[in-house]
Amino acid sequence: MTNPHARLAISAAFFVQGLLFITLTLRLPVVQDLLGLSALALSGVMLMLVLCAGAGSVVAEALARRVDSARTLRLALSVIAMGFVLIALGVRGDGSLPVFAAGVAVYGFGLGGNDAASNMQAVALEHRLGRPVMPSFHAAWTAGGLLATGLAFVPVSFPAMVATLVVAPLAVLAAPLLRRELASVVAPATTEPLGIPWSRILLVGVALILFYMVDTSATAWGPVYLSSPHVFDDPPTNSAMFALATLPYLAATLLARVFGDGLTARLGATAVVRAGSMLAFLGLVVIVFAPRSTWQVGIVGFFVVGLGVAVIAPLAFSAAARIAGETGDSEVDDATHRARVDAVIARFNQFNYVGALLGAVLTGAIGNGNLRIGYAVPMVLVLALLPLARHFVGPATAPAVTDKALAPGRTTP
Repeated sequence: MTNPHARLAISAAFFVQGLLFITLTLRLPVVQDLLGLSALALSGVMLMLVLCAGAGSVVAEALARRVDSARTLRLALSVIAMGFVLIALGVRGDGSLPVFAAGVAVYGFGLGGNDAASNMQAVALEHRLGRPVMPSFHAAWTAGGLLATGLAFVPVSFPAMVATLVVAPLAVLAAPLLRRELASVVAPATTEPLGIPWSRILLVGVALILFYMVDTSATAWGPVYLSSPHVFDDPPTNSAMFALATLPYLAATLLARVFGDGLTARLGATAVVRAGSMLAFLGLVVIVFAPRSTWQVGIVGFFVVGLGVAVIAPLAFSAAARIAGETGDSEVDDATHRARVDAVIARFNQFNYVGALLGAVLTGAIGNGNLRIGYAVPMVLVLALLPLARHFVGPATAPAVTDKALAPGRTTP
């Protein structure tokens, strides 16, 4: 058996990540008006966020190698809290663009570190349990995003909301995350993941890119699609209604991820990925060909897309970790083996940002005149997941770790 508190702690890190990220992105129109930003300037701020997140993920790899992913995650959460404090100061009163931009940069750096370290923690626990659990961890991220969407309707100012949510990452600092015994870890240079079959991991990484392309196109461009007169003859005009593109997608994503652990254990990752890719394709077909007179049909499409792609990301991280672990030297102790897997996960996390950038840019650029055309791009590309699915490894079969190995000393207080 494993310590249930460790699973809750890791889930909390994912939950906080989704809560804060969606809180920020949903308030971007408010920030744009407050600071008088053009669409191009706002895009520049978001590009900075993504680039800083990529840098944070790289630093997380180096830190996890020298200490462990638990300490790295705590550091990332602290940086996120600092970033949110600066963001709150930047949008106070008449606002300050330099302070807001600095906050976004700091937050982005912590975001990347949290992305990498929380997935390191999740795959480590999955290995200990010997069964799929990654989808449920990513479900916690989605639950946080759904809460953030609900909070958007609470009549509280943006600065007050941000200042309040700073408590969330700080609360996770004391959680019992999984620790790696460092005494047995060899010098940092030898923890380099040598012999890792990067060609196989790269193919799984392509699948992760495709997921984030679809995911970003749904979350970033969904409200624009739903409200566009170029797409529908009589689109909704109430700003609260625009969330109807995002809410069904997130709700379906949460539903699929909650049941994803059991489905993966029963059917295997390859079958789940193939079924998900076909569902996503059908949902995108509905979005592209929805009748101009019925925007409600488009909402159904977003729901189906969420059901399809939801488990791609967690299963991709799980597959990358297992592929990395297959090549471990039998003479290498468990701590060093985990350090190597952590390094692979941190590098693998970079595919996240590549997919997000491509999804935001391609969908918007190609669909500049009509977003139906923009959504045709992910509609076609998502079919590439069908042949890529064979590179996903089946459900975890490693035996559960003994109670001795999971003694309280193996988790942080």
